[in-house]
Amino acid sequence: MPEGAARTVLAFDYGARRVGVAVGEPELGTAHPLPGIAAEGAARFAAIGRLVAEWRPARIVVGLPLAADGVAHETTRRAQRFARQLHGRFRLPVEMVDERFTSAEAEQRLRGRRASKLTIDSMAAQLILEQYFDAAA
Repeated sequence: MPEGAARTVLAFDYGARRVGVAVGEPELGTAHPLPGIAAEGAARFAAIGRLVAEWRPARIVVGLPLAADGVAHETTRRAQRFARQLHGRFRLPVEMVDERFTSAEAEQRLRGRRASKLTIDSMAAQLILEQYFDAAA
């Protein structure tokens, strides 16, 4: 188990095919991306279960995808369902954070590097977690 893991927060950038993952320390306000998950259904939750067992987070943060004007859409509802499933399976507090523009910012930060979509998704999860820490400060 990583040192200080009891205080960690895991963050997810939900997608139908891929889930970006990040971990962070609220006391430091820092986050970093982890390898994302390119699986669906039971395999996705098994991978998340391994992350929860390794990092032992105090809570989970999930990005809330909204349209640029703040309107919910089908992916919003799917991400909300994903958040409810995480809470139900792992019995941890789950909070959602507006993730508008995080993927675009992640792409910009990684510009010039060969970055897979999964790497971009995990960078977006890092940005979501940093927004969560900033709002809590």
